[in-house]
Amino acid sequence: MSKITLPHYSLFIDGEWVEGAAGNVMPTVNPATGEQWATFACAEPEDVDRAVKAARRALSDPNWAGLTASARGQLLHKLADLLEEHSAALGAVETTDSGKLAAETQSQAKYVANYYRYYAGLADKIEGQTLPIDKPDMHVFTKPEPIGVVAAVVPWNAQMFLTATKLAPALAAGCSVIIKASEIAPVAILEFAKLIEKAGFPNGVVSVITGDATGCAIPLTSHADIDRLAFTGGPETAKHVVRNTANNFAVTSLELGGKSPILVFNDADLESATNGIIAGNFGASGQSCVAGSRVYVQRDLYPALRDRLLERTAQINVGDPLDSTSHIGPLCTMAQIEGIERALEKATQQGGKVLIGGQRMTDLGNGYYFAPTIVECPNTEIETLHVELFGPVMSIACFDTEEEAIALANASEFGLGSGLFTENLSKALRVSQKIRSGICWVNTYRAVSPMAPFGGVNQSGYGREAGIQAIQDYIRVRTTWISTASEPMSNPFVMR
Repeated sequence: MSKITLPHYSLFIDGEWVEGAAGNVMPTVNPATGEQWATFACAEPEDVDRAVKAARRALSDPNWAGLTASARGQLLHKLADLLEEHSAALGAVETTDSGKLAAETQSQAKYVANYYRYYAGLADKIEGQTLPIDKPDMHVFTKPEPIGVVAAVVPWNAQMFLTATKLAPALAAGCSVIIKASEIAPVAILEFAKLIEKAGFPNGVVSVITGDATGCAIPLTSHADIDRLAFTGGPETAKHVVRNTANNFAVTSLELGGKSPILVFNDADLESATNGIIAGNFGASGQSCVAGSRVYVQRDLYPALRDRLLERTAQINVGDPLDSTSHIGPLCTMAQIEGIERALEKATQQGGKVLIGGQRMTDLGNGYYFAPTIVECPNTEIETLHVELFGPVMSIACFDTEEEAIALANASEFGLGSGLFTENLSKALRVSQKIRSGICWVNTYRAVSPMAPFGGVNQSGYGREAGIQAIQDYIRVRTTWISTASEPMSNPFVMR
C-alpha cells in the first residue's frame, strides 16, 4: 500500500514560498476526525529576521513607498475581489483545519472582503493639516506617514476577520506587515497569502509566517525593528508579548479574552432573547472571544427563558462542520475539551447544576465534539461564570433589580463584549452605558462591521480595531516648521 502524502504549506517571506531555516515541519489536525490532514513549515529566528528586513526594505522601495494613496487603495480593492472570489475555497480549508462550520467560515471570508474595501476607500482620506500657529512668520504643517513595520499576531479562531482588522488599515496607511498565523490551524492564512501574492503587492510588503513561540512568536514580537504590534490572543500570552516589546518600544494594541455578560430583563422579547443567547454562546461552537457565556435573567422571566433555552439547545444538531445541516461542529483542540471538563467538575462541586449537555459526543467518532451545555448557577462563585472556556457552555443565573444586573455584569476581570435584552429604550440606553465593556449589543448579539470599532477594557486588552479611527493607529505624524521671515534667526539661546 502506498503512503498517503499530506498537503504541505510553506512560509511566504519577501514574495517567496520557503521552508523554515531549520527545516522543521509541524502537522495540523482536522478536529472533525482527530487525524492529521496537512503539514506546514515552521519559522525560525533567521526566517523572522528575513521577513522583518524585507518589510523594512519595502518601506523605501519605490514600488510600494512610491505608490499614491489611491494606488494603495486599488491594490486593496483587488485583494478584496480575490477574497470574495475564493471565499468558498478558503472557508472550506479553514473548516477542515479548525473545525468551524463551513456555513460560517465561507460567509465570513466573503464578508471580510468589505474590511479591505472599507480601508481601500480610506487610504486617500488620511490628511495632514496646516496649523494656525501662534508665532509670526512661520508656516507649520503636519504630514501623516506610515508607522513602519507591523507585526500582526493572529489566533486560529475567526482568523480571516482578525487578519483583516489589522492588515487592511496597515496597508491602507502604507505600512509593511508580517502576519504571524497561529501554529494551531494556520492553513487558511497561508492560503490567503496566495491571494496577497496574486493581488500584486510588491515583495516584502506582506509576509506570512507561523511556528512555535521559541522559533517564531518571541523573535518577532521582540525584534528591534518592529514599529507596531497588533496582537489578538489570550491575556497570559499578551503579558509575555508586552514584555517583549521592551526591546523595540513598538506601539501595541491587544485584543484579548472575554467573559461577556448578557442581561435579560422581564420586558424582553422572549424569542429575540433566546436567539441572541443561542448565537452568543453556541455560534462558532462557543469559540469566540465575545461569547456571551454569562447569562443573567430577571427573576420573573427566568423560568420561561430557561425552559425555552433548554428546548432550543436540545434541538441543536452537532455534527460534521462541512455538513450544511450542522449547527455546531467540533472544537479546535482536545485541550479545550479537557479545560471545559475541569471547569464543569469544579462548578458542580460549587453547587452548579448541568441542565443539559456536559459531556463529549463520542458517538461522532474521534473528532473533538462536545455537547452544547447549560449550567445553572445558584451563586456567584460558580467556576463557569469566571473562566473563559472557548466552547459551547453557557452559565445562567437570576437577578432582581437593574442595579444588581449591572453589578453582576461588571463582576469580571474582562470587558470585551456585553449584551442586553429589553423593550424599554430608556433602560437599554441607561444600562448599556454602565456596563464596563468595549462593545454592547442591545436586542441583538455578535454583530460586526468594518465601520464599528472592536475592542475591550481591563483584561480584554486595549486599543480598537475596525472603524475610521483604527487607521490612525498605523500612522505617525511628521510636523514641519518653515520660517518665512526675511530676517536671520535672532538670539539662538532663546526658545522661539
